[in-house]
Amino acid sequence: VAMETVSLEHQIQSVQRHIAFLKKEQMELLHDLHLEILRLQKHCSELTHDLEIKELEARQQDVLDRELEEKCRAMEAQLQEKEKDNLELRKELRHKETLVAALRSSLRSKERRFLEELKRRSHRVTILDTELQKQTEAAAYLS
Repeated sequence: VAMETVSLEHQIQSVQRHIAFLKKEQMELLHDLHLEILRLQKHCSELTHDLEIKELEARQQDVLDRELEEKCRAMEAQLQEKEKDNLELRKELRHKETLVAALRSSLRSKERRFLEELKRRSHRVTILDTELQKQTEAAAYLS
């Protein structure tokens, strides 16, 4: 009986050492798990923060994109208006070029008539001058 008691006490001590070892392992495992949970929570918070920043940047970019689109539409409208103005100015320029061409033609025609008239009058002056000279000579001869 004494041997059985000693053996039983050894078994109890062995089981108690195993239980103590398992408790120690379990405590270390729980501690490691808690550290891992804290690390993952921190990582999750960082990712959430990064996501919030990216969403904010995306919203800001959307606002900028809309503003740029509005500016582009306004600039396109201005461009169309300027093109319309340019078209009208080109029409006006062509009309004025036509008028200038007509005026030049008229001026050339008047210049030709003026030169012809000048030539005719010059010829007439020469004839009258010749006649005057003859009459002057005749008057000088008679006096």
